[in-house]
Formats: sequence, structure tokens, C-alpha cells
Amino acid sequence: MFRVKSIRVGVALFTACAPHLNARAADLNDYPTSARVDYVFGCMKANGETQVSVQKCSCSIDVIASLLPYDRYVTAQTVLSISQVPGNLGAEFRTTEISRTALEDLRRALAEAEVRCF
Repeated sequence: MFRVKSIRVGVALFTACAPHLNARAADLNDYPTSARVDYVFGCMKANGETQVSVQKCSCSIDVIASLLPYDRYVTAQTVLSISQVPGNLGAEFRTTEISRTALEDLRRALAEAEVRCF
């Protein structure tokens, strides 16, 4: 009787906590699969197309995702891409405080991923 009751209590507690667990998992994994795959493909091109590079590049995007929310990652990638455009358009993205902050955040995340994964 005691065992059945403790199982019921455990199930009730899990059921009560499950929505919070799902919300937390979603917060920690806000990068779409396509963004992760895109990163891994680019990383593999730069680091050799081997099974070892798959593991290292997958680790790298996981570290980046743990440090930088997806919307900040997209902003930084956009700034990085557009800031390479020569002339006034590129200068607008190279000189603003928001752009510099976004790039610094991305570079810190990339450096941490490099240390942990490569």
C-alpha cells in the first residue's frame, strides 16, 4: 500500500512539474535545427570534413547556444555579414554601439566554444 501511494505522489509531482521542465528545455534550446546544421556545415568546411570535426563543430554550436540566445546570435551574424560590405552601408554596421556589442558577444561565445570543443 505504501509503495503504491509513493508512486502516485511521484507521478503527481512529475505531472505538476512537467510544464516547467518543458519550458526550461525550450529556453535552453531556442536554436532551430536548421541554424545548428548551417553552423555545423560551415564549421566543418573550415575544419575538415571528418567525423571528428562533426563532433567538435556540434559541440561548438551547443556551447554558443548555451551562452547566446538565438535572437542575439542572428543579430550578431547579420551585423558580421553586413559589416563586411565596403563603403557607407558597411560603416553604419561597423560603428554603432549595438553592432559592436553584438559582435563582442558572438566573439566571446565563439572563443568559449573554441576552448571547450577544439
